[in-house]
Amino acid sequence: MHQPDQDIRNRLLIARLPAMPQILIKLLGHLQADDLGMPELAALIANDAGITGKLLATASSSAYHRNSRGANLEQSLVALGTDMIKTLVISDSVFQTFSSFPHSGSTDLRAFWKRSLGAAVLARDIARRIGYPHLEEAYLAGLLHNVGRLALLATAPKEYAFNFSARDDEDLCAVEQRTLQITHAEAGAWLVERWQLDSFMADAVLYHHETSERLEAAHPLIRIVRMAHVMACHADDHRALRDAAALCGIEEGELDAMLASSARQVDKAAIHLGIDLAGADDIPAPPAFAAPTPDPVQQRLSEEVRNLVLVSEVGQVFARQQGREESGLLESMTRSARILFDFDNTVILLENPTGNMLVGAPGGASARLTEFTIPLGKGGQVAEAVQQRRTVYIRRDAAPLALPEEQLLRMLGTESMVCLPLVAGGRCLGVMVGGIQAWQLPDCQKRERFLQSFGAQAASALETALSEKGNARRQLASVAEEYREASRRVVHEVNNPLSIIKNYLSVLDSKLARQEPVATEMSVLNEEIDRVGQLIGSLAEIEPPATGPRPFDVAKVVDDVVRLFRAGQFVPGGVQIATTMDDDARLVEGEADLLKQVLVNLVKNAVEALGESGGGRIEIVNRGIVHRERKLYLELAVTDTGPGLSPDVMANLFSVVRSTKDGAHRGLGLSIVHGLVKKMGGQIACRSGRSGTAFEILLPAWSGSSAAPAIPVRAIGSA
Repeated sequence: MHQPDQDIRNRLLIARLPAMPQILIKLLGHLQADDLGMPELAALIANDAGITGKLLATASSSAYHRNSRGANLEQSLVALGTDMIKTLVISDSVFQTFSSFPHSGSTDLRAFWKRSLGAAVLARDIARRIGYPHLEEAYLAGLLHNVGRLALLATAPKEYAFNFSARDDEDLCAVEQRTLQITHAEAGAWLVERWQLDSFMADAVLYHHETSERLEAAHPLIRIVRMAHVMACHADDHRALRDAAALCGIEEGELDAMLASSARQVDKAAIHLGIDLAGADDIPAPPAFAAPTPDPVQQRLSEEVRNLVLVSEVGQVFARQQGREESGLLESMTRSARILFDFDNTVILLENPTGNMLVGAPGGASARLTEFTIPLGKGGQVAEAVQQRRTVYIRRDAAPLALPEEQLLRMLGTESMVCLPLVAGGRCLGVMVGGIQAWQLPDCQKRERFLQSFGAQAASALETALSEKGNARRQLASVAEEYREASRRVVHEVNNPLSIIKNYLSVLDSKLARQEPVATEMSVLNEEIDRVGQLIGSLAEIEPPATGPRPFDVAKVVDDVVRLFRAGQFVPGGVQIATTMDDDARLVEGEADLLKQVLVNLVKNAVEALGESGGGRIEIVNRGIVHRERKLYLELAVTDTGPGLSPDVMANLFSVVRSTKDGAHRGLGLSIVHGLVKKMGGQIACRSGRSGTAFEILLPAWSGSSAAPAIPVRAIGSA
């Protein structure tokens, strides 16, 4: 009975079987056109270095070499003769192809090659004797008549390994048909047709096991290959030899001479091709073997028992993963699935915390998987597997696929996939997706109960791991990330007061040398040293204790910042710093130190920009109170007349990116500024062009004073 899960035809369709070499295809084309003279033959061979080397080596052998001088390609071809050249080209091309089949390198092919060469030599001899004009075609057909055995070994190594070396007779074809639903003759003909060899060659390969009675009126090439096969593979079967000879009109008395001649030619060809045939006749050729068909009830019972044992073992494997990293458990799950179900690749998609999306788990078939998502609410077969708690089988060619399914198939590198929901305690944690070939789908469907049991074990182990360690690990990762962000911010911000301290020490040294008063400088140094201490101390408390809103004077903070830059030798001679303050609107909510950090960063950036351009003007302007989104803000602007920001910088403004500045903390400044303004409950925007750059800051106006409503208010469209 036909078993879809054993259908080798599907495997042949997707197998990576070798293509016929181009030199052989071109040679056959010239032969069919009858226009292959020595110049055309030389031009064709010169394009293939391997075959050129073989021909030169053969021509220089003792059989052809007549003098001690080295011969070039043209001289070598003349020495060999057209017939020998065509034989070597065809033989070497075919054996290159044979050697490219999967598993050919690990299989003893001596007996196979000897029978193939024998059939080729005999087919050419038979063609010459019966007057068939295409001798090379007959030779090639003999070489290829059993290529289907290589194709079956390549696509079904487990099922066909024993029978590859079995006796090549009708019993073998019957066993192949019963176990694989295809014979090596059918597989060989399919392959020859795939190579698009335009002749009766595919038919000759297909019918080389047919009886003489059926082939009496067949094309000559079909009868030639049938006789060559019998002589090469069944020389001891006198009745078969007599029938085959009668099929081609050859006298029975000529057969012994033909066999003796072919044996010499095979040995000679093997030497020229570099093929070792020593011991080929000693390799046993047992009768074809097919394992007895088991009782279906007994087979099903055995399979169920085996599945129960495997599920139990899988549960123990997953249990041993408890207490370890989640990634270790996921890797164990995917590895076990690949082994048990013969998946080519396996990925796991887990539900996100809100339960509306599947997200790729770390590891698996692609590094992109952790960024891969599938919305559960928008359908698709993978989403159906999760929502309906059932196993879904997807084929690329079965129906139009949603984009996520196409992406998954590309990640897995297969034509089909199995979507197994991971269900534990009524909750679906996600889905395991296994990539398989199309011919494997029926087998997976037969084992669906085992698949579901495996999914339940995997889901149970995963649920335990997530509940025990998932939340704690995520909280720890969150705290660690917050601490890293705080550390980067502190390290960056500490540089500002340290730079100020360094410059003021230089000013202090100069004033002391002139015996001038230094009280102001000492006060600045004390303030900046305190600020360094506060910044470093903030590392111990990522989230500072909440305090009620308090007012501070914006003008005082601006004056302090300007004084730091003017007196501390920060500002080049060509750069001017000016301020314009609104006396009626000065109080804002928040912390003065945060605004000081913001202004120091912005003014420092402006000074650096103007210093590079040779000079200019920096201005800090209090633009008064504005109304935006039903709240009152004080608008503060820091402007400069520099060259402006590039489009790339503007596109990533306030993001942590690499800047053109030197140092270990490049690109952090504006992201810190943005974060500090947000922390104060404000907003910041930037305008930049050829005439300069302006950072516009909105800070919450102080509303605790009764005088606040009397402040003039202006409305704005945007910051």
